[in-house]
Amino acid sequence: MNTTLLQWALVLASSVTLFFVSPLSRTASEFFRGARKERTPNTVFLTSSLVISWLFAKSITNAANLGHSFGLVGGVAYAGYYLSFLVAGFVIVAMRNKGGYRSIHHFLESKYGAGAVVVFTLLIIIRLYNEIWSNTIVIGSYFGEQGTSPYYVAIVVFSLLTLAYTLKGGMSSSIMTDVMQLSLFVGLLTVILGFILPQYGGSLQPFLRSGTWTLGQGVDLLLVALVQCFSYPFHDPVLTDRGFITDTRTTLRSYLWAGAIGSGCIIFFSFVGIFAKLNALGGEAPVAVARYFGVPMLLLLNLIMVTSASSTLDSAMASFSKLISIDLSKAAEPSVSRGRWAMVVLTVLGTIPVFFNPAILSATTISGTLVLGLAPVFLFWNVPVPRRAFHLSVVGGLGLGGLLTLFPLPDTLHLGDGKYGALLSTNLITSAYCFGVFGLCTLRRKNPSNG
Repeated sequence: MNTTLLQWALVLASSVTLFFVSPLSRTASEFFRGARKERTPNTVFLTSSLVISWLFAKSITNAANLGHSFGLVGGVAYAGYYLSFLVAGFVIVAMRNKGGYRSIHHFLESKYGAGAVVVFTLLIIIRLYNEIWSNTIVIGSYFGEQGTSPYYVAIVVFSLLTLAYTLKGGMSSSIMTDVMQLSLFVGLLTVILGFILPQYGGSLQPFLRSGTWTLGQGVDLLLVALVQCFSYPFHDPVLTDRGFITDTRTTLRSYLWAGAIGSGCIIFFSFVGIFAKLNALGGEAPVAVARYFGVPMLLLLNLIMVTSASSTLDSAMASFSKLISIDLSKAAEPSVSRGRWAMVVLTVLGTIPVFFNPAILSATTISGTLVLGLAPVFLFWNVPVPRRAFHLSVVGGLGLGGLLTLFPLPDTLHLGDGKYGALLSTNLITSAYCFGVFGLCTLRRKNPSNG
């Protein structure tokens, strides 16, 4: 059978299966909060949903490519972003237990006012919008070259199939299918490693010894991840929404498990890139390794990309639906119908960029730089500060981070001579500004006579 037909069979079979197993949500509690028969998700369901919603198609592709570039250092560096789960878990649980907040928007409006809600909402809408096209173009690349008809058809069909089962159940569909998708992901990753590891007698040593732990060989990216993990999770509603749907004990336990499992999956998937590095395979690491092993590996990688992309898309749709129908709505009762229409709008608008042939740039690192100002706002959520502290930190950090990204620092200010030396310097300077201005606002509040 033709390889392309096999790929289409996998996409259609997986999507149709997800549609039939997705529950039909009739109430707002089911559609927006993932409750089933008025019971909230348990630890297994919530952990699975958190993990798979962050194993993006673009993320595992990046993990493999970083393994190809820097060896194990690259995989560990990208896994550093998964410390975001720990940061978000502890902060959200504290906000709920001590502050009584019901959502991120509730906290921002209560403490910083409507203006802060507007700024924050724009940030997360951009985030959700980018999640659609940046993941679907990975799927398209397995069916044809960018710009070709098979490439576009694959993207449109895949997006519509994912939309179909998400419309059916909303957050309930997302969480229910996430358990299946994570199980499938882990199974597929195990099989892929079963292709790779026997090439070295089953030994992990060639992989564990790959790379050099120096600033210029990937450690600079690890440091960037460690800086960004204190702000990055809070502009991702897919991550934060799940922190408010069940009791705090289950929530914290799920976030801690998700951090450990997610980082492990990323490191092990970077072995695909390390294998490409050890065998001097060029090009995109997953594609190069697939070609090395032939059709079976191509189908496995295709299916794992479909699994990760669909889990990201359904989570983004569910979060956008909640944002429009609950967080930004003044209605007494959230409208499920409105939530479903919001999903359709996001899918259509998020698919438009693919027809302009965008490239997956360093979306994680760039967006992470632009939202560094969120770190002091959430880390010090219970510290009394004037409302302007939010805008000076978040909007100021957005402006400074954007300027330093567009107009890079001179070489003399780069930390190390590695690929991410300039990015590390930019992040440290921007973070220093954000924490500094937030701290000054705190001091001025305590000593109003100084102002």
